[in-house]
Amino acid sequence: MNFEGQAPKNWPKANLTPNARVVLAKRYLKQENGQVVETAEDMLYRVASVIAEIEEDKYGKGKEETKALAKDFYTMMANLEFMPNSPTLMNAGRDLGQLSACFVLPIEDSMEQIFDAIKNAAIIHKSGGGTGFSFSRLRPKNSTVRSTGGVASGPISFMKVFNSATEAVKQGGTRRGANMGILRVDHPDIVDFIQCKEDNKEITNFNISVGITEDFMLAVREGRPYDLIDPHTGLSAGKLSAPEIFNKIVEHAWQNGEPGIVFLDRLNEGNPTPLQGMIEATNPCGEQPLLPNEACNLGSINLKLMVIEKKGKMVINWERLSQVIRLSVRFLDDVIDVNQYPLPIIDEVVKGNRKIGLGVMGFADMLILLQTSYATEDAVEYAEKVMQFIQTEARIESQRLAEERGNFPNYEGSIYDGVMKLRNATLTTIAPTGTISMICGASSGVEPLFAVAYTKTVMDGTALVEVNPLFEAFAKEFGFYSPELMLKIAEVGTVLGIQEVPNWVQEVFTTAQEIAPEWHIQIQAAFQKYTDNAVSKTINFANSATREDIAQAYRLADELNCKGLTVYRDGSRDEQVLSTGTTQAQAEKEAEEQLTSGQVIPPSTPFIPEVNTVVPRPRPTTTIGVTEKIKIGCGNLYVSVNADEKGICEVFTNTGRAGGCSSQSEATARLISITLRSGLSVEAITEQIKGIRCPACMRREGVNVTSCPDAIARVIKKYNEVGINIGSMQKGMQETAPMAEKSVALGRGKSATEKVAVKKAHTNVASGNACPECGMPINHESGCVVCTHCGYSKCG
Repeated sequence: MNFEGQAPKNWPKANLTPNARVVLAKRYLKQENGQVVETAEDMLYRVASVIAEIEEDKYGKGKEETKALAKDFYTMMANLEFMPNSPTLMNAGRDLGQLSACFVLPIEDSMEQIFDAIKNAAIIHKSGGGTGFSFSRLRPKNSTVRSTGGVASGPISFMKVFNSATEAVKQGGTRRGANMGILRVDHPDIVDFIQCKEDNKEITNFNISVGITEDFMLAVREGRPYDLIDPHTGLSAGKLSAPEIFNKIVEHAWQNGEPGIVFLDRLNEGNPTPLQGMIEATNPCGEQPLLPNEACNLGSINLKLMVIEKKGKMVINWERLSQVIRLSVRFLDDVIDVNQYPLPIIDEVVKGNRKIGLGVMGFADMLILLQTSYATEDAVEYAEKVMQFIQTEARIESQRLAEERGNFPNYEGSIYDGVMKLRNATLTTIAPTGTISMICGASSGVEPLFAVAYTKTVMDGTALVEVNPLFEAFAKEFGFYSPELMLKIAEVGTVLGIQEVPNWVQEVFTTAQEIAPEWHIQIQAAFQKYTDNAVSKTINFANSATREDIAQAYRLADELNCKGLTVYRDGSRDEQVLSTGTTQAQAEKEAEEQLTSGQVIPPSTPFIPEVNTVVPRPRPTTTIGVTEKIKIGCGNLYVSVNADEKGICEVFTNTGRAGGCSSQSEATARLISITLRSGLSVEAITEQIKGIRCPACMRREGVNVTSCPDAIARVIKKYNEVGINIGSMQKGMQETAPMAEKSVALGRGKSATEKVAVKKAHTNVASGNACPECGMPINHESGCVVCTHCGYSKCG
């Protein structure tokens, strides 16, 4: 189905910020010939109308009732009270029609079935979904393969094949393919699995988790060996020390956050349809346990908007929350029938169980509005109370739908058989909200704030300070706001220890790394207590955290009945310098010692030593730049050249409405940017690309460049010769700063020495992996990675 239509003029406008509209235009809105052809309101109208119409087509509702329902769905989304997962926003009412975010595919122990799974995963990734796999059925490496007389290569080798297939498919999609790989802790290849992502550049399209059993955890506690089981024969394949394997998991999680863990027996304790099979795997972020060939549709309620003032006190608006829950459940149940599943077997399994996953975002915002610190018993109590309410109300609506439409088809023999009628086998999931929380202006999932303020570089090179709007409102209400204070907070990301900020406000606006891991886990456990599926959350650790700190977190998650755990130690995924052992952290320590001893390090002196292997320096947090419009053979080309104190460091291109070779121009700009940051001279780069000839440019009158690369070379050469005046541009930005909504202009980047001083104070913007789309630092949260600068999310 391809839905055409514009939102009625008398329907409410979507309550979106300008930044949210930019993210929507880039990632969600319908495009034709590279041009956006719908508004945000049109998108919401498209989604609401298509989802509501199924009730007319399938359940015999009247046209007026369907139209009223569509308006209710639309209004709920336009108010940002609820938002479905990204594929629903992108694909509802469009030819693709695939609305699910997460799938689990089976991998059986034969070459034919393995490559069937790869093919099916490619189809799903192309449609915008992510996939989870259990590799536990594959026989261990070096096992005999009777049909060929050879030996098996084992699960890890096939994970690499899946990873390569994902890499190939994701290049053409609007959402990057994401996978979860799980291996049971009693598989004979478990040690290789735990170690398979020691190199951060290996198996990059997978999150990995060890499938933990209750027997294993008991063996850990008792300090004894446990049995390995050959999945092909079902027989014992030897023993390993449970404490040693546990410590190996801890070691690698400490090193780079992987593997995570999932408690397989607990997933199956909550399996609502045991007659349909065992749960062996989850979706890419671990919150959605699924049967083989099953998918789930997710959506999240914005708790930030569920707080109102009554009698001078901020309280939870339980009445509106109930209304949104009921409407959201109905919406997600309708999605199951509208959805065009990528494979017939998935259609069959999904409609047999009718699982939905209603979750939340904006929990941290809710706590702030209630003036409650995340790291308190009060916050844990709110988490339990809110999620219990959501689960209860969701079940009431699912019971109503069951009376109207019937139980889910696999109801007989389910855990609900004879207990309560339900339309849906599961109802609640706490998923990462990635991009949709950015659209809704809410904190992500059930995570705390990642930063109170941070620096953001926009398209023209201007650097702005993005301040949490709730903090800005508090600062103004309680009389401590100033642009200078916002700038100061942005330098470190946190308000901890800043004298101008009252102590109680510091507590309310506590950020992820300031919160002890046990509070993170207690919040996760509180939500899990009333969640049918699981909770996606990252347990953040400071860079100084020890291996024993990680081990204690795993033990606490086990004790508190969590279904899984993902940890991330700040900076643990930073690229290591390949040299004589000097790392970035060591170099910064040396710089800090020089700072405290009164020595001055020139701003141009890099931290990294000279090495044979060329490692591009990271993209600067702050850059200053210029943009030129140049006429080319097929329209206009906009070339942006950005610089920091070390010189030109990146190039961006954009084509005008008439089109052009946008992908080739973007590729050229990306390669030039990484080459600039690798130390190659501007002259050497421009010499290679100037004068390249394009027929379109040669044929068109009034064009004085020979190609897009030639145009890029001319702009780079021009601004390399005259210089980009950082000082004057900084001044200009400061003068125009009041024009930027909720933003403060920021000047040039700090020197190396100053950066050390700032980092010593505190930073909450992850200095690890760069965003693959804009190069800025990314946040590790909800078992996922998210870029607050451009809207990129690995998991949507």
